Amino acid sequence: MTTILGLSGSLRQASLNRALLRAAAELMPEGATLDVQGIEGIQLYDADVEAAEGLPPAVVALKRRLRAADGLLLATPEYNNSIPGVFKNAIDWLSRPPGEVSAHFAGKPVAVIGASPGGFGTILAQGAWLPVLRTLGTRPWFGKKLMLARADSLMDETHSLTDAAAREKLSAFLEGFVAFVRE
Repeated sequence: MTTILGLSGSLRQASLNRALLRAAAELMPEGATLDVQGIEGIQLYDADVEAAEGLPPAVVALKRRLRAADGLLLATPEYNNSIPGVFKNAIDWLSRPPGEVSAHFAGKPVAVIGASPGGFGTILAQGAWLPVLRTLGTRPWFGKKLMLARADSLMDETHSLTDAAAREKLSAFLEGFVAFVRE
């Protein structure tokens, strides 16, 4: 069984990106699962807190899931044309302590998707992730892009992805990414 950790980069319960990950979990290829997680409860990174108290429990739990996963799928919102601060903060915590970066990120297949109410999807946020992923030593997948623009119009009132074309694109994206992870 191939396990992908799916991280939503929004704290909102009604987040379009959280909804996108829920849809992805439904559409995973046979023999693969998506472990959908959020970043709630991860405090702002503070080296003094890390030195005095170690890693917060929410970070330790998420690091455990990351290490066990075969791949990582980031569902990123786009705030002010870039990565949301809370999402980057979560990844910063996951990269601590520095001696454990390789165990969690080195060579890890990673893909980035995103949903936005705006007209450009999350193209700038997805591009902004590339230097971060490179620094962590991940193995990004560039096989397909998935940036759902005007995503709120593709979902129903319960935030379920109902648009057939969007579901088809997501399914194809997941097929490609899971094949990449299995290589």
